[in-house]
Amino acid sequence: MARIIVVTSGKGGVGKTTTSAAIAMGLAKKGHRTAVIDFDVGLRNLDLIMGCERRVVYDFINVINEEATLNQALIRDKRCNQLYILPASQTRDKEALTKEGVGRVLDELSKTFKYIVCDSPAGIERGANLAMYYADDAFVVTNPEVSSVRDSDRMLGILASKSRRAEKGEEPIKEYLLLTRYSPERVKLGEMLSVEDVQDILSLHLLGVIPESKSVLTASNAGIPIILDEKSDAGQAYSDLVARYLGEDRPLRFVDEKKSLLGRLFRV
Repeated sequence: MARIIVVTSGKGGVGKTTTSAAIAMGLAKKGHRTAVIDFDVGLRNLDLIMGCERRVVYDFINVINEEATLNQALIRDKRCNQLYILPASQTRDKEALTKEGVGRVLDELSKTFKYIVCDSPAGIERGANLAMYYADDAFVVTNPEVSSVRDSDRMLGILASKSRRAEKGEEPIKEYLLLTRYSPERVKLGEMLSVEDVQDILSLHLLGVIPESKSVLTASNAGIPIILDEKSDAGQAYSDLVARYLGEDRPLRFVDEKKSLLGRLFRV
């Protein structure tokens, strides 16, 4: 059976789709057959970040409505044959998502995939609730700012009470914290919450800290998951995150302020 991962947040614009693409690519590059699903019906951004927008013929809603088979809708990534993308519809309403339909698609994917990554919309609307409902693991993505952290705290309550696991009294969803757009320099100036501040508020297992980086936008615009940019800090941080999720022991990087050459020489 596949492990179903939901990438979620309470607030929009924190980097969920970037994270979903990076995690899915990272797992696939490690040799695990992985599918990533865009639950943001009506907007559809995952295919852009994955660089496959021109190859979309059928989508998630077509499969739910049995207008196409799963095999027809899945798009295999050109860079990694272990990774497949199931895009969202741009023309349907979120009400087209049904619990039964989503469950049926996930059950079918589970027969042949090791990991299924669900890219959730922000907030608590239908698409977000259904993305979370069947999850085994949740990556809670937040920025180091009070409003983002507060909204993430609300999502934790929904994860704990409205999932299939909660309904059946099974082991709870495993929750992991992912802190994005982190800048140690701005933390020092008091413009951002520190890693410790966020952990104190949310009390989650910290899986990774992604530094603020222009390379993320550059990669997204080029249709390349940032994890493939091995020279960038953000790409390396996502690679570390995937490795930790798979059980490797890697130290946190990019959480301390970078010192200038003079600072390093004179330890100031």
